[in-house]
Amino acid sequence: MKTTGKKLLDRVRDAIRVKHYSIRTEEAYVNWIKRYVFFHNKRHPREMGVAEIKAFLTHLAVKENVAASTQNQALSALLFLYREVLHKDLDGHIDALRAKKPKRLPAVLTKEEVHHVLGHLSGDHLLMAKLLYGSGLRLMECVRLRVKDIDFAQRQIIVRDGKGAQDRVTMLPESLVALLQDHLRSVERLHQEDLTRGFGAVYLPYALERMYPNANREWIWQYVFPSRRLSVDPRSGVVRRHHLHESSLQKAMRAAARAAEIPKKVSCHTFRHSFATHLLEAHYDIRTVQELLGHKNVKTTMIYTHVLSRGGLAVRSPLD
Repeated sequence: MKTTGKKLLDRVRDAIRVKHYSIRTEEAYVNWIKRYVFFHNKRHPREMGVAEIKAFLTHLAVKENVAASTQNQALSALLFLYREVLHKDLDGHIDALRAKKPKRLPAVLTKEEVHHVLGHLSGDHLLMAKLLYGSGLRLMECVRLRVKDIDFAQRQIIVRDGKGAQDRVTMLPESLVALLQDHLRSVERLHQEDLTRGFGAVYLPYALERMYPNANREWIWQYVFPSRRLSVDPRSGVVRRHHLHESSLQKAMRAAARAAEIPKKVSCHTFRHSFATHLLEAHYDIRTVQELLGHKNVKTTMIYTHVLSRGGLAVRSPLD
């Protein structure tokens, strides 16, 4: 897998970082490329092409029975490898056997069930869960919030670089204003302690750290939900306080749902689904809900019309 100069996977990492992809995307792409190479007995990807990609993707669908989204991610990783790293044109259509994408309706909680789950959460987890439900945030959008993204005067939250690299504005619930302000006061005290100890720098996206060398220690750039401990940045090796790990809230949410005895599969995303559904139940315009959720296409938002509490497809049964 060696090329002249850097190893192939190092070149992949470099190309990903030039594109400003997240570290999760980097880890996933590198893993898929390694699996692809090992599937073909360690042949260099430059010696392979469309036929080998088709064989690998078909294997994932038939033998490993992966989900459609997983197979799509593998394909994206391989296309990135050939286009951005090897600069090799792929001749022919990749018509591998595709994994079936199941058509599932989102799990949605009633308002009462939401409050039952919230009743079994506390501290940062409770505040984050309220933001998921009250503002329609995705899990990673919540944990990546920075101080400057919360506009108390306008009662809004600016979601930066959301899904599809899009910014959007969503509501800040009135009931969370005082709670968030109190929370941020404690976070600011922690930040001041870090600065006193010689730390306090936070990761800045893209080239901002080079353009504004002191900005990474400014209060407005700090995470709203910082980790409880300092850690080493896996890319730069710098010791920083990163945001709270998403698995912390995921575990707390599952435990709260069990404690509340909710007979549904509850995840962090369930609260976002419930946010959208309850707004539609309250007769808010679907285009407004689409903008708050950050959906590119209104068809994505329309799936929530199928789970409204007014009955199947929102049609009243003649029996009633």
